Amino acid sequence: MTAFSLDPAQTAWCAELRMLAGERLAPLAEKGEPGHVNRPLVAELGRLGLLARLFTSGALDLCLMRESLAQACTEAETALALQGLGAYPVHAYGTGAQRDRWLTGVRDGTTVAAFALSEPGAGSDAAALALGADEDGPDGWRLTGEKCWISNAPEADFYTVFARTTPGAGARGVTAFLVPADRPGLTGTPLDMLSPHPIGALAFDAVPVTADDVLGEPDRGFRVAMHTLNLFRPSVGAFAVGMAQAALDATLAHTAGRDAFGGKLKDLQTVAHQVAEMALRTEAARLMVYAAAAAYDEGAPGVPGRAAMAKLLATETAQYVVDAAVQLHGARALRRGHLLEHLYREVRAPRIYEGASEVQRAVIAKELYRGTERATEAP
Repeated sequence: MTAFSLDPAQTAWCAELRMLAGERLAPLAEKGEPGHVNRPLVAELGRLGLLARLFTSGALDLCLMRESLAQACTEAETALALQGLGAYPVHAYGTGAQRDRWLTGVRDGTTVAAFALSEPGAGSDAAALALGADEDGPDGWRLTGEKCWISNAPEADFYTVFARTTPGAGARGVTAFLVPADRPGLTGTPLDMLSPHPIGALAFDAVPVTADDVLGEPDRGFRVAMHTLNLFRPSVGAFAVGMAQAALDATLAHTAGRDAFGGKLKDLQTVAHQVAEMALRTEAARLMVYAAAAAYDEGAPGVPGRAAMAKLLATETAQYVVDAAVQLHGARALRRGHLLEHLYREVRAPRIYEGASEVQRAVIAKELYRGTERATEAP
């Protein structure tokens, strides 16, 4: 199965991506300003054709891209993923006019997209959105409220925004809107976070939107959000696997060359066992990510549960592997600018965004019990 064995073309493509990330993307990433959108890096992703591939590839290809880029340049991986997260809803649910307006620039790296779902009081509970969309005439609304923890804010060119159009309706009363960054009443503030990604808060002060800005159908925006997250959750796992592999590779090189106690560090049984555990968990996470992505591409049942398992296992694994790598490297890994110091800051956030680990466990349990109910109802 493709989920468990990549073909030679896929393997070669992954190697090419790692090479491109190291030679062409990493130098641009180093010139970027922490906390700001690195537009030259985004533009290079466009020139390489990787942003266009976001909308022509399946889930497995998306995972391979994210894993490969993460091994060599996490900044490039993140820039690619944020473009996909912000613009994939337009690809999947947009009208022809909406796609023409926004996706051309996203593909070539001249337009920066953002996915605006989370709020100060609605992070993991996405159905509890409070950003209000009040009717304004026969085919318009005014958006009032806040969004928070929004990647690429406040520097994105447009936002896929989820707002409540029907109060008290839970997930069924949410509508997705495409909101240009220059729309009157929309302002943003950058947030200084642990990892150096551009993340900010957005304030909506009666921001006008019309029927032309609706993405999909009114009151059906939650479907847009969940469809996007079901695709991207396994690929968050792929990002985590890429970081884990980078940490493992660094640890293998370090322990093989480091002199300690009359031999090499790798000759100590406790070290060898630790490295073996790191490799075991990384490979297990990789296989689960590939299996979840393949299930998505095949339209197999149970995709939400598989996606949740993949994200949960891979992000928790990456946290473990990177932490173990830091421990085996010692104080040098804590020095600013060291690969592992960088990975240690990067690896924490994926356990929270696009559904925290606790939420993934709830999704997994819900899918398991749903399967049990279907089985008992069958004749």
